[in-house]
Amino acid sequence: MTTARNRAIDRIRRERTLAEKIHLLPAPEAVMDAFEPTTIKDERLELIFTCCHPALPLDGQVALTLRALGGLETAEIARAFLVSEETMKRRLTRAKTKIKATGIPFAVPGPRLLPDRLDAVLAVLYLIFNEGYRGRVDLGAEALRLGRVLAALMPDEPEAHGLLALMMIHHARRRARFSGEDLVLLDEQDRSLWDLPLIAEGRAVLDRAITTGGRGAYVVQAMIASLQTRERIDWPRVAGLYRRLIELTGSPVVELNHAVALAQAGDPAAALCAVDRLDLDGYLYFHSTRGELLRRLGRNAEARAAYLKALDLATTTPERRLLNRRLKDL
Repeated sequence: MTTARNRAIDRIRRERTLAEKIHLLPAPEAVMDAFEPTTIKDERLELIFTCCHPALPLDGQVALTLRALGGLETAEIARAFLVSEETMKRRLTRAKTKIKATGIPFAVPGPRLLPDRLDAVLAVLYLIFNEGYRGRVDLGAEALRLGRVLAALMPDEPEAHGLLALMMIHHARRRARFSGEDLVLLDEQDRSLWDLPLIAEGRAVLDRAITTGGRGAYVVQAMIASLQTRERIDWPRVAGLYRRLIELTGSPVVELNHAVALAQAGDPAAALCAVDRLDLDGYLYFHSTRGELLRRLGRNAEARAAYLKALDLATTTPERRLLNRRLKDL
């Protein structure tokens, strides 16, 4: 995969150099148009746009790009999509087979084609960042860097700014999220470790997204992230934004987060009812959330069972240590 990635980057560099040299020569207009210089100045982002071909289904575009360029293993991609590793292997195989069978060209899209690929590119950056947020800081920083390039490339796309704001605000808390090998939850974090200038920059980017008409899923998530960095978090308002996000995405994971906000707003019983309606049995945070809600309601035996299920699904040391602490506290 590394060799293929490097060869792809070399090809893009050669084409970029060729386009620059062609424009120095006297040539017919048709030839000049064929070698229009790329508008994407970052090679990795250019490669992501190249891989996100709209002839593939959206999940196929995202999964294949994450595997080829994002530094994620198949198991990590499967976890991001809430499917089994075998299911993700089949999706990747189908995407590769379609590329081969239909002869999908490996070519950098022109400026007019970039909006057609934006949804997939945003999803790729978002999922790379999420993997970094779980502890792989290198991935988080790279996703943030690419997000800056993307927002500069497409300044009139509010969702590009919404995603950038979301990543900035979350990345600003990275030093407070871990204490050694222990995961530190939001309400227990040392706020003196937060990168306040980056949070302020993220809020300014969010304001720009909203000003340009942003009402999409990434803008709403950035609004939630911004509220969660306030000294006093308005949890009812956060819950309201999660309701809007449910309408936009239909995602059961968003419904789970909405339930957490309900609990934080003071209604753990309603939150538990909402959680128990979800079909997320293979999702770590479904069981850890149920455990926390049951604990708050004094149903410790059920909470223990939920935490143990979550522990079976945990894949990182900080996750396991947090769950073991919760079990010990029951």
